[in-house]
Amino acid sequence: MSSPTQDLYAVGKVVKAYGIKGEIVVRPLTDSPGRFKSIHRLYVGRSSEAVHESSVEWVMVQPRGVRMKLAAVNDRNAAERLIDSLLFVDEQTRMRPPRGTYFAHDLLGLRVVDQDGREIGTVTDVLKHSAHDIYVIDAQGREVMVPAVKEFISAIDLNSRTMRVKLIEGMLE
Repeated sequence: MSSPTQDLYAVGKVVKAYGIKGEIVVRPLTDSPGRFKSIHRLYVGRSSEAVHESSVEWVMVQPRGVRMKLAAVNDRNAAERLIDSLLFVDEQTRMRPPRGTYFAHDLLGLRVVDQDGREIGTVTDVLKHSAHDIYVIDAQGREVMVPAVKEFISAIDLNSRTMRVKLIEGMLE
């Protein structure tokens, strides 16, 4: 196992071995499972700090998950050892979200301020809901939930790691 020098991004989790030739079934951690078809190299490990690089021989996207064959995994025993491992990609392979949208991990830790620049707190979680996401903000020990809609979110600046919000009366109480 090695530790790469660049940032890695988890795109899937190995959930089971398939067959006897080293194939694995992966649960995508992305909204676009089809992206696996374009990945030729990835990193495999239990965490981003302890991974090894692997070549992808082939990928098959199926309704119940992504089935794939990694070059160094040649039998069922080797595939079973990968169960619960994460699959990571590097910055060059990482997908970019559409303009005006963000990956949850990019938002975690953002400093949250109001329209006047007053400190509100820090983004600690992003909850997925059918209508829209909810940003969970730690506001001096209190949990504040802010809908991820333009009526409440004025601006997100990943470079300055800041989210500007418009809160309505009572949201901080």
